[in-house]
Amino acid sequence: MSQPPLGPIVDPTPRPLPARTPHRGQAVTLEPLAVRHAAELWDAAQADRDAAGWAYLGYGPFADAEAMRRHVASFASQHDPMAWAVRPHSSGLVSGWLTLMEIQPSNAAIELGHIWFSPRLQRTRAATEAMFLLMRHAMDDLGYRRLVWKCNALNQPSRRAAARLGFTFEGELRAHMVVKGRRRDTAFYAILEDEWPARRERIAEWLDDANWDHGQRPRKSLSRSDAAPAP
Repeated sequence: MSQPPLGPIVDPTPRPLPARTPHRGQAVTLEPLAVRHAAELWDAAQADRDAAGWAYLGYGPFADAEAMRRHVASFASQHDPMAWAVRPHSSGLVSGWLTLMEIQPSNAAIELGHIWFSPRLQRTRAATEAMFLLMRHAMDDLGYRRLVWKCNALNQPSRRAAARLGFTFEGELRAHMVVKGRRRDTAFYAILEDEWPARRERIAEWLDDANWDHGQRPRKSLSRSDAAPAP
């Protein structure tokens, strides 16, 4: 009797959990999120005058500094998601956060998510490096096999960021969640372990000092010409 088709055999060893340790790059340092960051994060949030940066997150905007402090205190106490504050070297001021989440050691799967960047951090070298530091930590240091990016299907900036970083679009889950009283369809993207070396090299080359002119503008784009189109 013939056997049904099965997937390839993989290393079933559970991957390590991330630890609350800092990560330092050329343009940015990631610090394990703590309540001491709340005041700087509140100041950073004031640059988002129309609160567009909170539109697709399940929290925010916050009414005042105390509300931000309470959120940061709660967020920093969690192990999944595990959050880092983003401190660009150019300003020295914490300007956002991001996390590793949906951590599945036995499946070697992990997600980069809960990304909130102040307008002063968005579209900068530091923002890209902040994401890259956690991507590299998950795939190289911890040995995860699948790195996930998911977002509201209506969130076009997030979808463009996923493609720019080399994530492959996998599809949508319709009516996946309810966020702030609204239906959310969720777009899923991922990078697998065999895809990661090429993605890592491309991002590292873009971040390298040789790619940046005296005005701190990149000489070449990070956008992929071969990126899978969004539907």
